[in-house]
Amino acid sequence: MVPLPARRALLAAVLGPAGRRRLPRHHAPAAARPSSGAGGRPEAEGPGRATAMLRHLLLKLRATGPVTVAEYMREALTNPGQGYYTRRGGIGESGDFVTSPEISQVFGELIGIWYISEWIATGKPKAFQLVELGPGRGTLTDDILRVFNQLASLLSKCDVSVHLVEVSPKLSEIQALMLTGGKVQSNPEDKSAYMKGISKTGIPIFWYRDIQDVPPGYSFYLAHEFFDALPIHKFQRTEKGWCEVLVDIDPEVPDQLRFVLSPSSTPATENFIQPEETRDHVEVCPEAGVIIQRLACRIEKDGGAALVADYGHDGTKTDTFRGFQNHKLHDVLRAPGTADLTADVDFSYLRKMTQGRTATLGPIKQWEFLKNMGIDLRLQVLLQNSRDTATHEQLLHSYDMLMNPKKMGDCFNFFALLPHHRLVRPDKKQKPESKSPLPPVAGFGELLLK
Repeated sequence: MVPLPARRALLAAVLGPAGRRRLPRHHAPAAARPSSGAGGRPEAEGPGRATAMLRHLLLKLRATGPVTVAEYMREALTNPGQGYYTRRGGIGESGDFVTSPEISQVFGELIGIWYISEWIATGKPKAFQLVELGPGRGTLTDDILRVFNQLASLLSKCDVSVHLVEVSPKLSEIQALMLTGGKVQSNPEDKSAYMKGISKTGIPIFWYRDIQDVPPGYSFYLAHEFFDALPIHKFQRTEKGWCEVLVDIDPEVPDQLRFVLSPSSTPATENFIQPEETRDHVEVCPEAGVIIQRLACRIEKDGGAALVADYGHDGTKTDTFRGFQNHKLHDVLRAPGTADLTADVDFSYLRKMTQGRTATLGPIKQWEFLKNMGIDLRLQVLLQNSRDTATHEQLLHSYDMLMNPKKMGDCFNFFALLPHHRLVRPDKKQKPESKSPLPPVAGFGELLLK
């Protein structure tokens, strides 16, 4: 965090009146699904109706036998032809789930201030990349870029670019419309970025399918509700030892799926279960571990920081795999390809997978992070500038959704990766009196306004 006077200036610069935003529906708190795989009451389906994805999976299972939960999630979410994200990507009021940026622009504004704060704390490098993984509709990046524009005088000597990692063609079109007004072009001459454009405020934007395609350099990474959608392996402790939870055809209802246990250990149980594990049911996301390793390597080499915001736990929860359809819990095995599938992020696993290359902060609850970032001050200014009762009530409702521990305040967590030297000054021969204190990291400590 930058020194308090400068921090106040950052807040003040973005505390102008904000445009109204339609408030989407309530995002249900992340309640753990029963271990039977029910995921809540299933949505009604027509008699005999089978999705194209279900037919594809039934053929696959008849040919190969049971598949891991990770393989099932990968097919249901990102299959090129029938995957949920590649076809639908139902974010927002008319979709299947709502995210914090869709509820209030204040959320994105405060994250934008977080990155500016870190940029200042590390000496205002001459260039930085904002890299978002899974940008959804582009709402969060749009809010952050508005902050950057309002602080244009501060960033005038910094070369800023935006890099979005997105596998969904449909969502990348929505993002392009949101961020550039649709003024983008395909990028065939560049094999890494498949699309590029210029934001409404003049900042270059590039789209990629993989984090490895993003150019190296000093970067701020953002993963908001990204890791929870990555495929997980599920394991169950039994009398015979650890077995893996698999997905198979239900022999009693041949056009439906069910969970089964592997008859013995699998390669995944041998590689992903830690000897010290005390839980009886464990979910592991190897893909998340690989991505965190890549982010940690990049930050260690090039500098920057990564901010992860997601619902999750610190190595304590067990069975969290669930589905969402039309803002309601949905049976994860019913009508695959039509619902969002998700599992809580294990932040203790992410911390371990940095392999010490970076320092980590958190996880801390969303309400605490936003409070530390000054959301109460921002709300006061918006309320003072609201001219009608409807806007006033909407602001209070949005604040309650983000901050109430029974809603999103406790469900979501913030977690950061930072270079070690950002938290602990390198041990060099230096006069003790010449060592100035390192600025604290915004959001992870209380903001004191004197």
